[in-house]
Amino acid sequence: MNKILTETTTDKTASRVVGENFVEVLIPLALPKNFTWKVPARLLPGIKEGIRVEVMLGKSKKYAGVVKRLHNNKPAAFEPKEVLNVLDDDPIVHPLQLQFWQWMANYYMCSEGEVMQAALPTHFKLSSETTVLLNDDAGDDFSSLDDDEFLIAEALTIRKELKLSEVQQILSAAHVYPVVKRLIDKGICLVWEELKHTYKEKKEQFVLLHPAYHQEEKLADLMNNWSKAPKQLELLLAYLHLARTSGEVTQSELLKKSGATAAQLKGLVEKAVLLVEKRSVGRLRQEAAEINISFTLTDAQQSALEQIKSTFLEKQVCLLHGVTSSGKTLVYVKLIEEMLKQGRQVLYMLPEIALTAQVIRRLQQYFGGHIVIYHSRFSQNERVELWNKVKDGSAKIILGARSAIFLPYADLGLIICDEEHDPSFKQQDPAPRYHARDAAIYLGSLFSAKVLLGSATPSLESFYNAQLGKYGLVQLTSRFGDLALPEIRFINTKKIVTPDKSRVIISPDLQEAIQQSLGKDKQVILFQNRRGYSPYQVCQTCGWIPHCKQCDVSLTFHKIRNKLVCHYCGTVYPPLTTCEACGNHHFAQQNFGTERIEEELQEMFPKVRTGRMDVDAIRGKHAHDTLIQLFEQQRIDILVGTQMVVKGLDFEHVSLVGILDADAILGFADFRVYERGFQLMEQVSGRAGRKGEQGKVLIQVKNTSHPVLQFVQNHDYIAFAEAELSNRRQFAYPPFTRVIQLQFRHRELEKAAAAARQMADWLKPKFGPYLVGPAAPVVGRVRNMYLMELLIKLPKDAQLLQQCKEQIHLLTAHLHHQPPFKSVIVTPDIDPL
Repeated sequence: MNKILTETTTDKTASRVVGENFVEVLIPLALPKNFTWKVPARLLPGIKEGIRVEVMLGKSKKYAGVVKRLHNNKPAAFEPKEVLNVLDDDPIVHPLQLQFWQWMANYYMCSEGEVMQAALPTHFKLSSETTVLLNDDAGDDFSSLDDDEFLIAEALTIRKELKLSEVQQILSAAHVYPVVKRLIDKGICLVWEELKHTYKEKKEQFVLLHPAYHQEEKLADLMNNWSKAPKQLELLLAYLHLARTSGEVTQSELLKKSGATAAQLKGLVEKAVLLVEKRSVGRLRQEAAEINISFTLTDAQQSALEQIKSTFLEKQVCLLHGVTSSGKTLVYVKLIEEMLKQGRQVLYMLPEIALTAQVIRRLQQYFGGHIVIYHSRFSQNERVELWNKVKDGSAKIILGARSAIFLPYADLGLIICDEEHDPSFKQQDPAPRYHARDAAIYLGSLFSAKVLLGSATPSLESFYNAQLGKYGLVQLTSRFGDLALPEIRFINTKKIVTPDKSRVIISPDLQEAIQQSLGKDKQVILFQNRRGYSPYQVCQTCGWIPHCKQCDVSLTFHKIRNKLVCHYCGTVYPPLTTCEACGNHHFAQQNFGTERIEEELQEMFPKVRTGRMDVDAIRGKHAHDTLIQLFEQQRIDILVGTQMVVKGLDFEHVSLVGILDADAILGFADFRVYERGFQLMEQVSGRAGRKGEQGKVLIQVKNTSHPVLQFVQNHDYIAFAEAELSNRRQFAYPPFTRVIQLQFRHRELEKAAAAARQMADWLKPKFGPYLVGPAAPVVGRVRNMYLMELLIKLPKDAQLLQQCKEQIHLLTAHLHHQPPFKSVIVTPDIDPL
């Protein structure tokens, strides 16, 4: 075993071959090492770093890979296959981007192929699709074929080749492989794997005036002597009006505005008065690229701006700690303006798609079409077009969620990571399990770009780095307009007795405060970090609780859908009316989610307009923005939501915020629970009283003496951070250590547990003092896979961290060579949340 612990992986020697060229290519697979292909002489002129090439892996599978480097070293261990084709004229990624992918793969313990898979739009990752070809030597005697075989053979004689998807349509069946195999065996057809290009340009029909009528005299003469077809004349007049007011005229726009038919337009084309031309158009909405900044910063904001600029002269990263509603966004706008004047790009990162809609509207009034948005709700075609705009430098301000760090920046000058504390910046599954804030800092270093982290409740890691002097620290301690921070009051729900002894949803005090706010034409936000109607149901007779059949969690009842849903695997079950344990029909709804709160509000305030912001209510590309705009326009009086309502949203008319179950926020078994609890409550409190009178926050809680609540009530982040950092130091948790979490998954609990114990035993000789576990997590089974976790808390030593990663890679490979553990899935997570 000592040999395993000290062994390191080394590449087999490669011989330098004069006159032959080879490429290291990234393909979107989790391969531990990048593969090498040979470049035929005919393709050599088109090979560059960052270009896509078509390569074959194995006997028939083809991939579109990205060239990482060109070299002359022939692999000694195998004979490389040739590159089949070059797919691009110009690179789709820049060299710095390839360097970023390599760093991310190394730091987060995944392959570069997995990073590539996460980074590239789907349309750049060509799919390998089977094509069935007619064998010309087979003849036309199909008498020996059965019905299914004959249908395919006959289609092939007409079309010569068919995709497997087309074969499925012909046979009206999903499983067509046996039929195709029989045709291959009988020599009727051949099979070919080809790469399928999936990106399609968007085409639009444009209407133009025939060149014969470009002279005013000829056009006037035509119209003055028009004798027939009055509808066509009306259409021509409509075209001329649109052409003068809008410039280019599309066919769809012309027909809509004029009320004419396609036949009338066709008549004008046949008369050679108008022309119709098909052109490629972009899918991204394009505003005028202009800078229009008319506001003046307050003294506090101006001071913060000058301090940030001064910090950037010495440090790459600066933390802007500004209380809620202190006007951090206006400081960002000034920094962006300066970067635009230098001609450099800006990445503005936000944790949630919900935030981008509101921020984009506010930034567009200052920067217009300089801004583009990038997030997961965009279509794949839109992503390709935006990718190309970023790559050529025409997109200057990129506003996006965590995936925006993968875009191919041409000249990145500034990265703003707003709400930098938010856990949504951490990617959980699949690999790479990166933290976008930390990755953005490395990305910035590649471009010599400055990074500004902003938050009212910074992560303890960022705050600690600022204390050490690694980051600069600038503070905005007062709200914009010198408004007071909201008053926070606790409601002790332990003292409230309900008639049926159920949990208090909206206490009498909170109900009265809501009534008062609504009476002043103000709005209310109610926060509950549970979606659905009821987090779990319990049999009133025996206490049985319905659980997911695939996960060790209770099912959440969604009343609107009338379904039980597992929030871990997404499985949906019909509602239960009978206890599977005792047969009783009486179930009690335990605890409450956002659906239940909305129902309660409608009973209490029948005439009040309510809205709900959670994953279930917000579906569709523009659903977030629609709901936010309705609330901004005061067409919703009370907004009920989960964490989505916490994250930096700015509403003028909210005077009251209610936190309905603070005990649940502070009750998780996790070392970050107090930090998360403080951040959630302080952030949601910050939505109140952002304009006008002081806001009010009511927190419903049983344990009113909880230490975190006192920090929240005083809005004292500094005192909280110092107390929590003291606890973290005592128990060796981040930011004083680096944590690696190893998760072991298997369909059998015993194998997952045994694999975790074996890995711990192998790691003990060198890393024993730093090991915690193995142990089962709070949810020990997800999607029928049992989980075990092993935690490694390392001192902050880069060399020791790298050694540990190398050992984990090595020992994972060794574990999979042991027959009992071949199918155990081992997942490393660096800096887990």
